[in-house]
Amino acid sequence: MRDLCKQRVRRRLLAAAAGGAAIALLPSVTTAQDKYPSRPIELIVPWGAGGGADQLARRVSKLLEPDLKTSIPVINVPGATGNTGMTKLLSAASDGYSTAILIGDTLSTIAGGGRWKLADVVPLGVMIRQPTGLYVKADSKYKTFDDLLADARNNEVKVAILGFGSADEILINQINAKGAKFRMVPFAQPGERYSAILGGHADVLVEQAGDIRSFLDSKQMRPLLFFASAPAPGFDSVPLAKDKGFPIVINQFRSIVVRAGTDPKQIAILSAALEKVGRSPDFVKYLEDELAYPDSFIPGAQATAFLERELKSIEQNAPKKQ
Repeated sequence: MRDLCKQRVRRRLLAAAAGGAAIALLPSVTTAQDKYPSRPIELIVPWGAGGGADQLARRVSKLLEPDLKTSIPVINVPGATGNTGMTKLLSAASDGYSTAILIGDTLSTIAGGGRWKLADVVPLGVMIRQPTGLYVKADSKYKTFDDLLADARNNEVKVAILGFGSADEILINQINAKGAKFRMVPFAQPGERYSAILGGHADVLVEQAGDIRSFLDSKQMRPLLFFASAPAPGFDSVPLAKDKGFPIVINQFRSIVVRAGTDPKQIAILSAALEKVGRSPDFVKYLEDELAYPDSFIPGAQATAFLERELKSIEQNAPKKQ
């Protein structure tokens, strides 16, 4: 009997010890679950491969991965002036594992109403800002913007743009409002826009200099005008639209956003990592190579105010919906 009692006491002590060990393990399990990031973070590019947004995403993902210690696959989801990709982001869980490139042209599509609103996203940082310009094939008959404008007042001129509802459309519409006959042709794929100019299927291209730098460096394309407060670096002699009587200026920008509702701690981790990227020598060199403004980067804390100002400017200049 005495031996039986000892066995029972021993079993109870072992059970209690096992239970204590299990409880002791709980904090480490919870910590593992709470670690962020613990799996790959998607970076959605709402445009086709090869354009400025795609190039930015691939550069940023490469620079972010060592700091976040996870892979950041780039997912191209083109369509609807960037809104197909934004729909993918806004359909995903707000868990910090889906991010997207938001650019000025897509922001333009929500001016006055759209599929989503600015409050649906949280910017982690504005990575690059560039002046938008008009470009032609190197051997185009249009030697200057004045040549182009004179012809467009008498004949239809085809302009390759990113998409309807975009900043491209707003900028061209201000010229058409003063008697020009520009017919805008949208191309969702960047390569299609560039091929249209080089192949003679369109007369003029609306784009940023850095995105077509290879064509500029190889003398296949040349700029005629910039819709900006200052021309792209290296093109100081190219005139500005505001000096030609077209004062609307909408600089292209590319930011990285997450869905609203994402854990503030995750937003803080991503924003801090992006700021390291934005301040790094590699990224500063990238901005130089892309003919962007040297002070392009805007950290997450100031990015929301920047996007709100840009949207207000776009809404003031966008065509009124009937």
